[in-house]
Amino acid sequence: MGKIKKSIATLLMAAMTVGLLAGCGNSGKEERKAPEAVAETAAETTAGGEDAGEAGDTELIVFAAASLTETLTELGDAYMAEHPGVNIVFNFDSSGTLKTQIQEGAACDIFISAGQLQMNQLDMEADPEVNTEGLDFVQEDTRFDILENKVALVVPEDNPAGIESYDDLKEKLESGAVLMAMGNADVPVGQYTQKILAYFGLSEEALVAAGCITYGSNVKEVTTQVSEAAVDCGIIYVTDAFSANLTVADTATAEMCGQVIYPAAVLKVSENPEEAQTFLDYLTGDAGDAVFESVGFTPVEK
Repeated sequence: MGKIKKSIATLLMAAMTVGLLAGCGNSGKEERKAPEAVAETAAETTAGGEDAGEAGDTELIVFAAASLTETLTELGDAYMAEHPGVNIVFNFDSSGTLKTQIQEGAACDIFISAGQLQMNQLDMEADPEVNTEGLDFVQEDTRFDILENKVALVVPEDNPAGIESYDDLKEKLESGAVLMAMGNADVPVGQYTQKILAYFGLSEEALVAAGCITYGSNVKEVTTQVSEAAVDCGIIYVTDAFSANLTVADTATAEMCGQVIYPAAVLKVSENPEEAQTFLDYLTGDAGDAVFESVGFTPVEK
C-alpha cells in the first residue's frame, strides 16, 4: 500500500512538472509573437480603416503639400470607394518637411510638392546645383506638373486693418501699421512670399525686427493665424483661402513671385509603383479636375 501511494505521488509530481514546463514554453512563444502582433496593430491603425491591413489590400502612402489636404482627402475617399482593394494613407505637411522625411527613409509611394524646389532636391535628373546631395528618389518618367495655384493676400473677417491690395500691404508694412503672417523660408508659400517682398523692395529682416511679421511652419498654420484674427493679414494660396472661407484681398501675378506649380511623381522607394501611377492618373482625370477646380486649382495638362 505504501509503495502504491508513493507511485501515485511520483506521478502527480511528474504531471505538475510537465505542466509548469509547458506553461513556461507557451510564455516564451507569446513573448516572441508579441512584436509581430504590435506591428500588425500598427499597420491597421496607420491604414486608418476597419478593413485596413487585410490580406490582399494594397496600401499607397501619399506625401502631399498641406494645401492639398481637403481636395486629396475627398479624392482619396472616392478612389478607395471605387477600388476596395486599395487603401490610401495621406501625410500632409509642408513640402520641405515631406522632402526631409523622404530623404530620411520614410515609406512613401507618391510625392506631390507645392513647389519645384523640393521635388528637384530629390530628383537625380534635376540641376546638380539644386539637388546638391545627389539624391535619387524620383522614378523615371513619372514626374509631371499636376496643378497650378495662386498666391493670395488674405484678411480676417471684417478686415479690421483695411488692407485692399498688395500695394496697400506694402505701404502699411513700411509704416509698421500691420502684422502679417507668412510661411517659413523652407516652405514653398514662404518662398513665394519672400519673392513678393523682394518685388516690392521690402526687407524681410527689417520687417521682422520691427515686429511686422509672424511665421507658420506650413500654409495651414498661416491660414489659422488669419482665421483667428491673430494677425492683420497673411499670404497663403487661393485654395486655402477658399477652404477656410477667408476674404482674398488680392492675388499675386507671375511677375511678382513666378508661377505656383505643383509637381507629382512616383518614388523609387514605392512598393506599389503601378498602383501609385494608376492613382496619379485618376487625379488627372475628370473626377480629379472637377474637385481641384472647385476650390481654385488649375489642372495642368500632362
